[in-house]
Amino acid sequence: MRRLRYALAALLAVAALLAAAPPPARAQRPAKVPRIGYLLLGPLSAEPSPERAAFLTGLRELGYVPGWNLEIEYRSASLRPEMLPDLARELVDLKVDVIVAVGTQVVEAARDVSRTVPIVFLTVADLVGTGFVASLARPGGNLTGQTFMSPELGGKRLALLKEAFPRISRVAVLWNPDNPSCVLEWKLTEPAARRLGLTLRPVELRRAPDLDRALADVAREKPDALVTIPDPLSSSVRTFIIEFAARHRLPAIYGFREFVDAGGLLFYGANIPESFRRAAAQVDKILRGVRPGVIPVEQPTKFEMVVNLKTARALRFTLPQSLLFQADRVIE
Repeated sequence: MRRLRYALAALLAVAALLAAAPPPARAQRPAKVPRIGYLLLGPLSAEPSPERAAFLTGLRELGYVPGWNLEIEYRSASLRPEMLPDLARELVDLKVDVIVAVGTQVVEAARDVSRTVPIVFLTVADLVGTGFVASLARPGGNLTGQTFMSPELGGKRLALLKEAFPRISRVAVLWNPDNPSCVLEWKLTEPAARRLGLTLRPVELRRAPDLDRALADVAREKPDALVTIPDPLSSSVRTFIIEFAARHRLPAIYGFREFVDAGGLLFYGANIPESFRRAAAQVDKILRGVRPGVIPVEQPTKFEMVVNLKTARALRFTLPQSLLFQADRVIE
């Protein structure tokens, strides 16, 4: 009996391994393989970013294997917004079944090129104000996706920064006025700053070549702290921004978690990789025939604060225990 149980357990283990394995080379490929276009403003690295990796994980959880029963056409504007319309047109001409558009400027370009190809958007805010959707519950048209609600969080980031460093009064804000989401966050952050007794010094960063000039402008303002409004451009040059903040011993808070993972001090915002994973389910619905206009836009379900205590110690910052108690994660 014992040998029988061992044999059965071994058989089950082998079956599990076979189920998890990719399709064998000799298996017949599906006759109709759906095709996704994945369009972004920032650079496309060989190693998937945490966000793209989460999206691919979401697809795998739903049974999709890129290169087998799903094709993905990647297009990157390499931080050159003027390329986005042509890249979107390429994807439309390839007759992709759905376009995954990352960022407000990307969504604008894709929507302007086609009002019929389904679009699933990510890291976008003020969806109704920009005209992307009629409402979150019933977006209408050919768009749906995930909103990361960053603009509403700008005041919260300032409050956390003030709690961490009560003596600050002048805060430099690095932002991209060409990004509608950044414009909205700036508008909502100004009244929050007044309530906190803070003076904001906006510094524009529209293109990657402007980074040196923008950081020089920040230094010229001699601020007490730095806030970076979430934007694909600033995220792509985050290493330089983090190094600048450290060199000038500027307390800084960011809206993308990648900043603190790379050595930035504070992060507060939505769990962006989780939004990318959830977007895979929206793509799946569209591939199964559901119209994007009836798929509700999803808002973040989880917000988190991350404190890089290692960076704080290196810069000789003493953070209050009240702040550390609020943190979802502390990087030692």
